[in-house]
Amino acid sequence: MSELQEATKEFLIESHENLDQLDADLVELEETAAPVEALGRIFRALHTIKGSCSFLGFPHLEAVAHAGEDLLGKLRDGKLELNPAIIDTLLKMVDAIRTMLSAIENTGQDNSGDERGLIEQLNRLASNQQVSGTIAANREPDVRVGGASTDFALAEGIPVHSLDSFPSSLDSKPASTGDSSAVYDASVRINIDLLDKLMAVAGEIVLARNQILQYSQKHDDPAFLNTCRQLNLITTELQEYVMKTRLQPLGNVWNRFPRLVRDAAHACGKKVHLEMEGSETELDKALIEAVRDPLTHLVRNAIDHGIEAPERRLAAGKNEEGCVRLRAYHEGGQVNVEVSDDGGGIDPERIRYRAIEQHLITDQQAAKMSAQTLLSLIFLPGFTTATTVTTVSGRGVGMDVVKTNIERIGGSIDIQSTVGQGATVRIRIPLTLAIIKVLVVTSAGDRYAIPQVSIVELVRVEGEKARKGIQRIHGVQVYRYRDSLLPLVNLNQILQVANNPAEDDAVNIVVLQAADRQFGLVVDRINDTQEIVVKPLWKHLKSVACFAGATVMGNGKVALILDVFGLAQRAGAVSGIQDWSVAAAPPADAHPEERPSVLLIEGRGRERMAIPLSQVARLEEFPRARVERVAERQVVQYCGQILPLIDVDAALRSSLAPARQTAQEQSQDKEAFQVVVYAQPERAVGLIVERILDIVEQDGDVRGPSSRRGVEHTTVIQGQVTEMLDVEELIRTAGEI
Repeated sequence: MSELQEATKEFLIESHENLDQLDADLVELEETAAPVEALGRIFRALHTIKGSCSFLGFPHLEAVAHAGEDLLGKLRDGKLELNPAIIDTLLKMVDAIRTMLSAIENTGQDNSGDERGLIEQLNRLASNQQVSGTIAANREPDVRVGGASTDFALAEGIPVHSLDSFPSSLDSKPASTGDSSAVYDASVRINIDLLDKLMAVAGEIVLARNQILQYSQKHDDPAFLNTCRQLNLITTELQEYVMKTRLQPLGNVWNRFPRLVRDAAHACGKKVHLEMEGSETELDKALIEAVRDPLTHLVRNAIDHGIEAPERRLAAGKNEEGCVRLRAYHEGGQVNVEVSDDGGGIDPERIRYRAIEQHLITDQQAAKMSAQTLLSLIFLPGFTTATTVTTVSGRGVGMDVVKTNIERIGGSIDIQSTVGQGATVRIRIPLTLAIIKVLVVTSAGDRYAIPQVSIVELVRVEGEKARKGIQRIHGVQVYRYRDSLLPLVNLNQILQVANNPAEDDAVNIVVLQAADRQFGLVVDRINDTQEIVVKPLWKHLKSVACFAGATVMGNGKVALILDVFGLAQRAGAVSGIQDWSVAAAPPADAHPEERPSVLLIEGRGRERMAIPLSQVARLEEFPRARVERVAERQVVQYCGQILPLIDVDAALRSSLAPARQTAQEQSQDKEAFQVVVYAQPERAVGLIVERILDIVEQDGDVRGPSSRRGVEHTTVIQGQVTEMLDVEELIRTAGEI
């Protein structure tokens, strides 16, 4: 077999270790006066081999192990007395298993010879029958060295050929010496505590390396600089190898879930299949162990609470077989693990009712909670939506424990749900016990580290371009970046520290990716890239969403590692519409003489139109594949809501049935379309436009009459006639009011 599966490799390594221990224990069993403890070890080792054979599909090896287990079970229970014949046969069994393991490693099959004779010997001994061909008590075997026959075997009715594959004498050469395992020889098991210490030492070496490199910048001795470069290369290789010793694929945890899904589905009377993506994603072994139980509960919970019964799924137009999906991927220097289902979703109103019924919240508190806040109530201790207790769930214990265990390792958990379509629970595991590459930036005189995996680009905007290129949407700065408007987040403001006077007129922007969105982080200075050792945060800082960890810089000072997703959430760059509505008020520092700003857009006929910025909540770009239909209207799932879409061009052309326009009316050569989200707290509507041009101030008071329905008036902006849209009228025309 050219390439063994990972599970088979683990089985071979573990089995060879067990066989080495079996050899020693069998010798001890023959010599000791109290063999109970050794018998227990031998029985457990053989039972482990048998169980693994059953799982991996090695029936011949399983049969040998099963026969040996029967014999050992009777010895352990005192039904048989130990004698040399039994010891001899058990040793031959060990050699036979080694031969089969070698065959598995080389050919993928376990039938290396005729094992029936050995099984028959084991069964006869288990039945307390005399077995020929073994060393019987008080009797020497009749064996002729050099090719004599074994007449006693024929007398006992055992075919001679059935014994040819195994040794008739302890003086013969053990089969194990010729069955070397390349997989076993190339592996070594190391205590996890030793790996922890090795990782800590490697981290300290990296820190020392960083300090030496920083010190070397002040010297020009060629020999010293060459030594520093060599130290840098060696340290880099060391840290990579040490990291690999601790990393394991998540598939090692996920291998148990197909059986788990099957059993839980049968217990709930449902049909469920499991899909897994990203099982090759590697994670620190300690973290894998920490997320094992939370993932198990989430999968069981998805089956019991999420997936509907087959008849209900058919009535809803779904396949009667539900789907639970496990997905893992790296993002922002962290590992995301998602557990999703295509079930009925979580109804926020049902959560509200059950939470009040269980006296977890009051009526007044429930009335003020948004849908997303209500979803978070499932993590309260004692909360459950189940009305009856089953073998799977219903006791109100589980989700709170999941949240506690994830937060104990510095992670976070959130849930998204759409009623009737399913739910997704996302676990984000932070950077711990890792050495990563970061970009070091300065803000208010302090240094911070940004994981490089989150960085898209570095942008420096200077002089007049900085003053005119950066605009404000309701107090939120934006910058035109690659034909789109990039929201800006000022790190000094987020951290609530004083702004240092800039050395020049330049603005330093780090373009970051958080979830499926990009935003620009404005910093005072961009320094350089480094490899750092991630240290867990002090427990009192773990609640601060802006930080993912800490590190020691080359100068010996501590620097905090920024949590990109946490920064984006805190700034509202990846949050829902309701968070942006807070920023809809004019900025507190706005001057009365400033003219109102408008968003310039373009129609398919290249008409210039404008929308007051006070009516704009967000600018989006949706892939065409996300468009769905509800009652002949186009909608998209957006920020936990269903966002109706109105094609501005279609609505302006006709008032007969503009809401029924199709995606074919839009440009056919585009895979995505631009949307202006209308800023009204009562409802959200997406306006499909051909192109978003710019954000500008109205530069004149010229007004003309309305040119058509849906246009409030015409005006002149940047020297061109522009239609000022009446968004409320457009919405009424489309039938959304």
